Amino acid sequence: MNRLNPALFSLTATALLFSSPLVMAQQPDLEGIWTNKSLTGLQRPQGVEQLIASPEEAQAIAARTPIAGLEGGLDEGDGVNNTPQAGAGDFGVRAYNNFWVEPGNNLALVKGEYRTSYIIDPPDGRIPRRADPQYDFNRDDFGSRYTTGVADFSGPEAFPNSERCLLGFGNKAGPGMMSALYNNTYQFIQTDHYVVILVEMAHDVRIIPIYASPLEARANRRPDAHEPWFGDSVGWYEEGMLVVESVNINPQQLRQSAIPITKEGRIVERFGRHSDAEIVYQFTVEDGNLYSQPWTAELSFYATEDQVYEYACHEGNYSMPGSLAGARTLELRQELGLD
Repeated sequence: MNRLNPALFSLTATALLFSSPLVMAQQPDLEGIWTNKSLTGLQRPQGVEQLIASPEEAQAIAARTPIAGLEGGLDEGDGVNNTPQAGAGDFGVRAYNNFWVEPGNNLALVKGEYRTSYIIDPPDGRIPRRADPQYDFNRDDFGSRYTTGVADFSGPEAFPNSERCLLGFGNKAGPGMMSALYNNTYQFIQTDHYVVILVEMAHDVRIIPIYASPLEARANRRPDAHEPWFGDSVGWYEEGMLVVESVNINPQQLRQSAIPITKEGRIVERFGRHSDAEIVYQFTVEDGNLYSQPWTAELSFYATEDQVYEYACHEGNYSMPGSLAGARTLELRQELGLD
């Protein structure tokens, strides 16, 4: 049986002990459970000119920020006795009440500054969409369906990805990870060869392979025929940050995303530690087919004592079978001439 030479083991351990800090210095420690919840949106609100707000300004802006599309926040009621009329403009959003939501109570705090938008470039905080897009990108809009409850229920494919429990809503898992109405908790796991990001809603998982350089990372991309959720993401460490480049995102995801790109576009994310309790996160969107220039958003993840809860999206959910059964009933009534 082979036995390890104690002297060689001691020499190797000593070498690893003294070399590890040099290696790790290039890699931010991202391990842990984090939250990015805030009331800041991707784009700057109309009438707000500055990116940075004072604490007093931040509270004033937060107080008038709509939650779930409602000015002044959600109802304090039980969501049952104050149910609005079916088909009304607030029918969907009034199904919630404050018990169920946790979007945060202030604007995003990044490196000690309150931010009025995630977008930091262009300086106006707005997405620089091309006036003459070079690509006919059809984005699915489920806004009216959400607010009124009036929509096509003919089959599962008529429902948005989030209602089908395929993906969380609000671009939670990215690329371009942002907070939403609730479940804004993430767990980051690092190994020598992968970074894994577990997203609480809808229990999405990003598994990002890590390479020694951008050149090696891009050389190991999957075939173009693969169009995975969250894209073909590869990563490397650079100047003390984790850099993740994503292309070839699933078209079905992009049609319902706030951050669409075409086949020629890419999204580059950067994760760096600002303090023991804060990860500063940037993502840059590059696609000349849709945007007049690359644009960049920035927000922070903060360490939290919260746990990552199971997001059993369809467990006990009777809305999907109920909606489909209702659609079949309507079809039968029409066939029988009852409507």
